[in-house]
Amino acid sequence: MTDHAVDGPYFDDLRVGQVFDQAPAVTLTTGQAAVHQMILGDRLRLPLDEPLSRTVLGDGTAMAHPGLVWDVAIGQSTVVTQRVVANLFYRGLAFHRAPVLGDTLHTRTEVVALRQNRSRPTGLAALRITTTDQQARPVLDFWRCAMLPMRRAGVDTGQHADLDAVGAPPAGAVLAGLAAGFDLDAFRRAVPTGRGVSPGAAWRITGGDVVSSAPELARLTLNLASVHHDAFAGPGGRLVYGGHTVGIAMSQLVRAIPDMVTVAGWHGCDHTGPVREGDTLYGAATVDEVEPLAGGGTLAHLRVRVRARTAGDPRDRDVLDWRPIALLA
Repeated sequence: MTDHAVDGPYFDDLRVGQVFDQAPAVTLTTGQAAVHQMILGDRLRLPLDEPLSRTVLGDGTAMAHPGLVWDVAIGQSTVVTQRVVANLFYRGLAFHRAPVLGDTLHTRTEVVALRQNRSRPTGLAALRITTTDQQARPVLDFWRCAMLPMRRAGVDTGQHADLDAVGAPPAGAVLAGLAAGFDLDAFRRAVPTGRGVSPGAAWRITGGDVVSSAPELARLTLNLASVHHDAFAGPGGRLVYGGHTVGIAMSQLVRAIPDMVTVAGWHGCDHTGPVREGDTLYGAATVDEVEPLAGGGTLAHLRVRVRARTAGDPRDRDVLDWRPIALLA
């Protein structure tokens, strides 16, 4: 009887143009939303307030939290990256529409560039991720880069792509199209707004958030990466899924900007250091640019930096540099 290993590809098993679309589709439910909320504690209004969500979106149920949507899309893409050593970056994430609970997400992952590392037996795989709903409507589109081990150490794969060329900024027309799907006048009538933001505005979250339920969040979103589940998968023990760090940063950002409508996209996100369960995270945000929309509302281009602190170690570590685009009414 043949014993088949159940695991994902190594770096040198991949080729540019390869497509992975076999991940199960995921229907967004109230149960998923509740567990996601429990782990991350986000106070974004529309996913929490169903009557307000129905009014602002004109739909029959609550808007799904954007973080739940991108976590599910990333989890579906991990059919390629089960062996991941580290996730390096995300670029150009854009929401084409705001899903509601009850929508079903399908994700297609394409290998768009490969670069073998020279200093160790690993390589970087740049992936294009596109997510659609049950009506084949575009939901999300973005790039991410994962480091994977080599199956055959010492072999030159000939893969030396320039990864700086991977990705593109979120298209202005896509972001404006997302904003047009919201009744921002109704949001303004229901939610205290008017403080506004301006370039150079800054916030520092003085109270940190401990990272807990890390494997539970990975399981919830179908994330297959062994390093987030298996304490023996890497020499340093289990790592927290990068989207968990982003989720806590998002929760802290909403505390700073409590009248935020949603996150419309990301310019990018760099994981600048590892996070482990039990670390406490502290965020700081600045406004880089404010962009008025022709149909009303504003896009705030932000930069969020997160530091981690471990019990018994007084040193803070930089772990996240995230550049989200917030939709404000």
